[in-house]
Amino acid sequence: MEIIESLEEIRVQNPQAEDFSYSDLTWTKFGTTEHHDEVALIPYARVEEFIIGECSNPECPTRFHIERGRKRSRGSLREYKPDEYLEYRLYWCSFGPENYGEGGGVLPSRKYRLNTRNRAARPQSMRGCTCHFVVKRLYARPSLALLVYTERRHVNKAGFVCHGPLDRDAIGPGAKKIPYICNEIQQQTMSMIYLGIPEENVLEKHIEGIQRYCGSDATVDTLASQYVHKLGMIIKRSTHELDLDDQASIKIWAERNKKSIFSYQESSETDQFMLGIQTEWQLQQFVRFGHCSLVAADSTFGIKRLKYPLCTLLVFDSRHHALPVAWIISRSNLKSDVEKWMKILLQRAQSVEPGFRINGFIIDDAAMEIDPIRDTFRCPILFSLWRIRRSWLRNVVKKCDTIEVQRELFKCLGEVVYSIWDGVDTSKALERLTLDFSDQTAFMHYFTSTWLPKIGMWLSTIKSLPLASQEACGAIEAYHVKLKVKLFDDTHLNALQRVDWLVHKLTTELHSSYWLDRYADESDSFQNVKEEYIASTSWHRASEIPDSAVILDSNNTVVAKVRSQRDTNVARVVWNPGSEFAFCDCAWSLQGNLCKHVIKVNTMCENREGYGDSMSLRSFKEKLTSVKMKPMDDSIALDISMALTLQMFDQIKQLVKLSGTDDISNIVNDLPVKWGCKKGRTTVGIPASIAALTKKRSQKRKR
Repeated sequence: MEIIESLEEIRVQNPQAEDFSYSDLTWTKFGTTEHHDEVALIPYARVEEFIIGECSNPECPTRFHIERGRKRSRGSLREYKPDEYLEYRLYWCSFGPENYGEGGGVLPSRKYRLNTRNRAARPQSMRGCTCHFVVKRLYARPSLALLVYTERRHVNKAGFVCHGPLDRDAIGPGAKKIPYICNEIQQQTMSMIYLGIPEENVLEKHIEGIQRYCGSDATVDTLASQYVHKLGMIIKRSTHELDLDDQASIKIWAERNKKSIFSYQESSETDQFMLGIQTEWQLQQFVRFGHCSLVAADSTFGIKRLKYPLCTLLVFDSRHHALPVAWIISRSNLKSDVEKWMKILLQRAQSVEPGFRINGFIIDDAAMEIDPIRDTFRCPILFSLWRIRRSWLRNVVKKCDTIEVQRELFKCLGEVVYSIWDGVDTSKALERLTLDFSDQTAFMHYFTSTWLPKIGMWLSTIKSLPLASQEACGAIEAYHVKLKVKLFDDTHLNALQRVDWLVHKLTTELHSSYWLDRYADESDSFQNVKEEYIASTSWHRASEIPDSAVILDSNNTVVAKVRSQRDTNVARVVWNPGSEFAFCDCAWSLQGNLCKHVIKVNTMCENREGYGDSMSLRSFKEKLTSVKMKPMDDSIALDISMALTLQMFDQIKQLVKLSGTDDISNIVNDLPVKWGCKKGRTTVGIPASIAALTKKRSQKRKR
């Protein structure tokens, strides 16, 4: 907004509405570069209508009282400036300014009435609101009033909303009568509201949860109804825009939600912006499913559309679905910055579980720094092909017209990747690709400009790191698709360049969605939510396809068919079966996704003649072969390697035996007996005198 130094350049505004407010006027910065205010000129006769409009703010209804006023008589000034006042009045919100809420603590309401004139409709609630403005009746033009807004938000000095429906911390005198609401019930209610479930259903589930603690009562039901309605109004009226400036808005959010932030770094000349978010529930899931298991990264979401790219750390829950346990918003890929937030994240997990460690870290971007992962988590690193496969398939379908060309081109792209294990020169495979499909100018332009400069780096990473399975790739892709649906809705396109909007969407709608999914699965409630959650990955949907629905021809290994379960007359055709670069003609696959038909066909092609191994299996065999071919020396290092190998072999045998048995008792009986420590044993073996003395002491305590 341009700063205007002359009052004559500001136009007079006279809105047509009977009552008007701040949003109905166009505000101008008036003053100098060092000191300026937001001002507007209106007719002096309409000042009362402006005040009435400001009092009728639906988010913060209030009244304004005159905190300070001055007057001058006409002709008292011989020389005056254009903005000199004839009358000066400072209007202040009547919910202030007694308690300013320093530190952002809870502000309890008063239980008695103050005899203060011109107070708000609730005089017992003085919440330290700093909203105030000045009305100047101009000395040079008495028919006009200059409005000077100093603070238009109804917040305290800590930056928190301090009254109205958006005030979450206000406590009234009747708080003792409200029934007990644990965090689980509150999170369940908030999640249902965020997901758009009707208020009647939300109230029903809320009352069921409360009755587990305080029984059925009419008063409890009434208070619960009021609580759900108020919480719904707060959520509907809440906004991500805590300040007009995005950087100031995210700073206010960070001050309010310190428990949900594990790393925060403001942008400066030397440092780039970085925000790490992990709620308490996400930390619990990180420790629960990440300990001695795998952690994956969806590392470059929104790199073209968002202001800052989003990196998500994922764990695999009890159903092997990808569960977000941390979000990192930053453009920095520097080793020092990545290592910084990774170490803080590990320390948070070890503060809950001292022995916390992970067994593997899956990355999906060849440009991602792997040294911080090895230095911090000290675990093997795997590579996921889902990102490169999805990008290639989407552009093949988008830029090539006929399905015949699409499947042949996608197969040829797969051969480029397979060439790193087949002993074929990669440059020759790329040359063949460009020659055979030179007529597909749209795709070749995309491939040569986007992928050809970095294809060497990607293929080198794929060859050097073991590859993740199709189940892991499908789970990560399912999370990516869900995140894309939640964020890239058409109604939010104007907010994509604001970080506060991204944080608001992640911590409200997306967090609530995954919380409710896990709660529905573990508590066996919300059957519709549970069924959608279970069937959210292509791997699970593929497991529901019977083997009899898959048609494999031993004479023609180029194509396979999968009959539809809904309509047996419909069959999906899968080209290049047995490969990660198999092409299916279903609608889900044509959108670039890994579909259930491809997964089912690939699982059926395993250990069959005429079909090659999957890339993950080829990568695993390559690593074993490379270890076998290394020269061994007769040293202690060989003994240690042999001991670790035998230990891993025993663990694999136990896992295979456990997964293949129907009766767990047979395995338990075969386990070796482990003696506990002496403190954990019974009194057998303790001298009789000591045992008798212990018994007498315990009897004395009982008396």
